[in-house]
Amino acid sequence: MAGILLRSMMSAALIAGALIGIVTPAAEAQTAGGYGPLQISWEVRNRFRLFREERDFLLHVESGRGHGVLASEQVLAIQSDGRGWARNTVNRLCIDLAGRVSEPCTRDNVKESYLTPIDHPVVIRLTGPVPVGATCAWTVDDGDGPQTSTFDCAEPVNLRVRYGRTTVVTADVSSSEGSQRAFTEIAVRDIFIAGLGDSIASGEGNPDRPIALADEGFCFRSYLGTAASQYYRPSRAGYKGGRACEAPDLLTVWQRQSALWFNPACHRSLYSYQTRTALALAVRYPHIAVTYLPLACTGATIADGLFGSQRARDCLPSKSGGACQGTVNGQLAELREAVTAAKRRQPDRKLDLVLLSIGANDIYFSGLVADVIVDTTTERALFRRSGVMASVDDARSAMTRDLPQGFAKLREALKPLLGGDLSRVVYTAYANPTLSNGGAPCPGGRAGFDIHPSFNAQPQRLAAVSNFVENEFLPQLRALALCEGGILCRNPRADRMTFVDSHQTSFASHGFCARAESDPEFDRQCFSATGDSFDPDLVTAANQPMLCGRSAGEYRAYLPRARWIRDANDSYFAAMTYPQGLPASQQPSDIHDATWGVLSAVYGGAVHPSAEGHAAMADAAVPAAAAVLQLDAAVPEVTSQPMQPIPVLPDVPRPPGRTGLN
Repeated sequence: MAGILLRSMMSAALIAGALIGIVTPAAEAQTAGGYGPLQISWEVRNRFRLFREERDFLLHVESGRGHGVLASEQVLAIQSDGRGWARNTVNRLCIDLAGRVSEPCTRDNVKESYLTPIDHPVVIRLTGPVPVGATCAWTVDDGDGPQTSTFDCAEPVNLRVRYGRTTVVTADVSSSEGSQRAFTEIAVRDIFIAGLGDSIASGEGNPDRPIALADEGFCFRSYLGTAASQYYRPSRAGYKGGRACEAPDLLTVWQRQSALWFNPACHRSLYSYQTRTALALAVRYPHIAVTYLPLACTGATIADGLFGSQRARDCLPSKSGGACQGTVNGQLAELREAVTAAKRRQPDRKLDLVLLSIGANDIYFSGLVADVIVDTTTERALFRRSGVMASVDDARSAMTRDLPQGFAKLREALKPLLGGDLSRVVYTAYANPTLSNGGAPCPGGRAGFDIHPSFNAQPQRLAAVSNFVENEFLPQLRALALCEGGILCRNPRADRMTFVDSHQTSFASHGFCARAESDPEFDRQCFSATGDSFDPDLVTAANQPMLCGRSAGEYRAYLPRARWIRDANDSYFAAMTYPQGLPASQQPSDIHDATWGVLSAVYGGAVHPSAEGHAAMADAAVPAAAAVLQLDAAVPEVTSQPMQPIPVLPDVPRPPGRTGLN
């Protein structure tokens, strides 16, 4: 049958394992012989289309069975011993590390167009009380004529069904107990989802493959520049260059041991709440496929990131030592190009949903973080002069002056991409990263921030920022998304986005200062609650920088923790980022430079959600996305009926170029 490419048979055990726990709506009917109703169940295989290999998708089907995204993440974290499930998956995607979509993408040995699929792999099986030894004459028809093949009814059948068509599947069942016919209609809905926004949207803080750490120390200088201002922190595993501050600069060698992101320039991570939301939809709804286009970029603002280009955060390790590509295209331009290309190939192809988080960088949130944690006089003076730090007053001014205008412009840009309906933008709000014990601000101090000698979360500044975020910034974002609180929208009914903030209550006990006896043993023993985690002695720290005496390589970025927010120690131990995308004027003189010391502690995701935090955000976003997409609407019924005994049909001869049931 034209358009139906049937695949080789999977083992019954593998398919049964994939289908356990998946409920397919079906209608029951009386049957001949008294052996009960038979039904045809079906599901799309490997339906999160970013994944090239089905084993990566089945990992999430198994861990998500009966669980939310957070529970699934915690299961996978334990299974991987905290190394993270994405460390291998990152090499098996339909988007490369430079952010380019693979067209075509070879998924499970079949070349597919990623943005415009022409068919989808489906597995069908007969369910219910199937008589032992029954044979099924399967007939499949997508409008180009039926094809029939006969198998044991206990065997699953794989086929590919055409995009945009309804395929009718009939099973004529014959056994010693009688005959029966069951049929269903298969119509795969391929959902096109784009992810836009800033570091919270991209997954900053959670490299797909974390940095590997060495037992030995690595020297950094402080801004004062004297020998007494040097300090040692764990080095990168595999680095063979000099570790003392006087050693020559071997940046190229250092880069080869970097953490890995599925897009280094934007620190896009598979752990991001946007990726987890799109993936969770695919896991939970077996009759859909999800085509996901991740475009969010750490550091993005509405002006520089969504509309305009922005500086890259990181670069791919270069074997040749070539120059870093220091800019990233605007996300809206990238999205328009992708949608236009898809419509050119499939005129009925449309963008179904946009996942969005933006606004924090527009009000200088990273500057607020710097103001809170940088505590020494020299560094504060330097950062203030360079514009790295921002006050609450600075943030408040930008929030009231610039942010509403930016949102208005963003609305107008998104409308043509979504048919004028902005309810299809699911805006997921930030969580306050500074809370613990049910909503009390973190007390401050050096705990979690002693990776750099100048860091100390100063209590008064921390409390001021926490109050501003909770009582001013987060309410303003809600008003902007929903056209409330004095925010003027041209057409409030069409301009309101779908707003998600139900996760904020959960984060109130999981800020960066949260600790528990269930935290990983390494954290409890080696990250001091008083901010004394590292050996200050230059001689002994060169060989063992951890005062606890344990190897830094024992740190596990993805074990469950009470804190769902990365602190600066986590940022260094998970990513140790040296942002090569910085302008030449901001590039440090060498890898021991004081600027590298600061950036390595914060540019890998300090004060950003951990994988658990992102999973909690996804748990909040999934129901909203499903409601917008109407995924819980009724599906065509599966029916069965008695029939007269029929002979087993031989395979129908196929015209040249056609393939049949397997």
